[in-house]
Amino acid sequence: MTHAQSLDFTPDFARALRFFRTQASYAVSPLRQLDGPGGVTVLAKDETGRMGLGAFKALGAPYAVARILDAAWHRQTGETLTPARYQDDDVRAFAAEFTFVCASAGNHGMGVAAGAAAMGAKARIHLAATVPGGFADRLRALGAEVVRSGKVYDESVDAAIADAESSCAVLLADGTWPGYTEIPKWVMEGYCVIAEELRESFEASGQWPTHVFLQAGVGGLAAAMAYMIRRNWSQQPELIVVEPEAAACLQASHRAGRPTRADGPDSEMGRLDCKEPSIVAWAALEAAGVTYVALSEEEGAAAAEAVTALGIATTPSGAAGYAGLLKHPVKVAGGEVIRPLIIVSEGRT
Repeated sequence: MTHAQSLDFTPDFARALRFFRTQASYAVSPLRQLDGPGGVTVLAKDETGRMGLGAFKALGAPYAVARILDAAWHRQTGETLTPARYQDDDVRAFAAEFTFVCASAGNHGMGVAAGAAAMGAKARIHLAATVPGGFADRLRALGAEVVRSGKVYDESVDAAIADAESSCAVLLADGTWPGYTEIPKWVMEGYCVIAEELRESFEASGQWPTHVFLQAGVGGLAAAMAYMIRRNWSQQPELIVVEPEAAACLQASHRAGRPTRADGPDSEMGRLDCKEPSIVAWAALEAAGVTYVALSEEEGAAAAEAVTALGIATTPSGAAGYAGLLKHPVKVAGGEVIRPLIIVSEGRT
C-alpha cells in the first residue's frame, strides 16, 4: 500500500447502516432545537443517549470490532459474517480468542469495551492519569481490563501500541499514523451513520443547515461527517472544525500543509485533548474545505453550562460545537435564514 492510498477515506457507509439497523440497541439519535446567540435556532444532534454508552463513539469501535472479526473469520473459513452470525456459538468461540487493546481519553475505550463484550471478546484499555476514575469504573463494568499508563494521552497511546506488539492483541485505535490506517477507517465508517441519519432527516424536512460545527480530537468524527456531507448532502453548508487551543493539531496541520503536532497544556475538553492528528482524518478534512476555530478553556466550559441549561446535559467536549458557534458568528448573504447544526457528542457522566 502506498502512502497516498493509506490516506484515502472511502467508507462503505451502507454496510455500517445495515450493521447497526440489526442491533436491538440502535435507534436514530434525536435532532433537537436549541436557542442560540442572537435568537438563532440551533439544530443539535443529541448523541448523549447513543446505544446506552452516552456518546457518538458507540458507533465507532463496536463496528470496527465486528469488521475485524469478520475479516479474520473470512480468512479462516471463507465465510462472510452476517450480523446474525455474530451471536452463534462457533463465532463467539472464535471471538473469545481475541483481545482488543486501545488507549482512550474516555469514550473510545467505552466503545472498544462494549464492542468486545457484545461479541464475546476481551478488551484491555490504557488510560492516562488525566482520565477521570468514573470512566475506569464504567469500563470495568463492561468487563474490560483497565491499565493506567502514563501521565497524558500520548503516553497511554504508546503503551497501548507496545501492549499489542508484545501480547499479539489487536490494536484498535481511533487515531492513524504512518503504517496504521485501516482499522481506524472502520471506526470512522461507523461514525458515518450520524451523517446519514441527518441527511435522511433533512431530505424529509427540507430544512438543511447552513453551517455545521464539528468538534475534533484526532479528527475521526469531524472527518467522517465532512466526507459524508460533501459526498451526498444535496445542500452544502459551511463546515467549521472546533478544537481546544491547547490541542489544535488539525488547525496546525492545515497551516503547515502536513500532519503536525500541536503541544499545549492539559485541556478540560478531555476527549478533544489530542496533540497529534489522525493523518487520515486530516487528509479528509483538507479535501472537504473546512475552516477552523480554537477554543479557550473558559469558552468550552461556558458552552457546556449553556447547552446543559438548554436541556442537554453535556461536557465541554460535548458542547464544543456550540462554543464554536458562539466564537464564530455565522453569516449568510442576502437575508437567507441561518440554520447552524452542532453535534452534542457526549453526555455528562
